[in-house]
Order: sequence, then structure tokens, then C-alpha cells
Amino acid sequence: MWAVFYLYKSQFKMKLILRLLLTALAVVILSYVLPGVTVEGYFSAILVAVVLALLRLTVKPIIILLTLPVTIVTLGLFLLFINAFIILLADYFVSGFSVASIWWALLFSLLLSFLQSMLFSMLKEK
Repeated sequence: MWAVFYLYKSQFKMKLILRLLLTALAVVILSYVLPGVTVEGYFSAILVAVVLALLRLTVKPIIILLTLPVTIVTLGLFLLFINAFIILLADYFVSGFSVASIWWALLFSLLLSFLQSMLFSMLKEK
């Protein structure tokens, strides 16, 4: 029983690390593509991936709850700006990562979500 739990736990850790590394790869790729987004190095990209994961886990649900009426009125389109705000918060916390404006953050957020879905689809078991 414990062996199964340990195996599941170690597999979860490995998937988490792979997802963070794939997100860092996506951040680096998008920094080359988008002129309004810069990342100084690979360590900064990994740090951005970790900070984005933590912000999405802690801050994003609170912001969604506080802006629920606006999100309902705009039929969910306001969630795009919440994602852009999360990107700007990551810009504030990580010194090697910078985003020029809210519009670049919005485009970065959209492309990051698209690229993550493509990269994460490789991790799914068949």
C-alpha cells in the first residue's frame, strides 16, 4: 500500500517539475517572439514559471472572487485581463523578467496558455 502511495507521490513530483520546466521553455520562446517581453536568462525563466504557478494558485482565485460581478457582465472576458494582471505581478516579483505594458501582458498570457496546452499535451498518458 505504501509503495503505491510513494510511487504516486514521486510521479506527481516529476510531473510538477516537468510542467514547470515546460512553462519556463514557453516563457523563453515567447520572449524571443514578442518584443515587449524580455527574460534575462534560463534561471529567470524558471523563476517566472514558479512565480506564475504560485500566483495562479493563491492570488488568482481571490481576484476572480472579488471581480465576479464584472466577470459575469463581460461574459468571462474580464478573465483575460486578470491573467494579464497575474503576468504583470510576476514582472514585479522577478527581476530578470519584464513586460512592457498591459497589452503585451495580455498577448503573452494568451500565447503562453496556448503554448502550455500544446506542451502539456505531451505529458498526458494514453
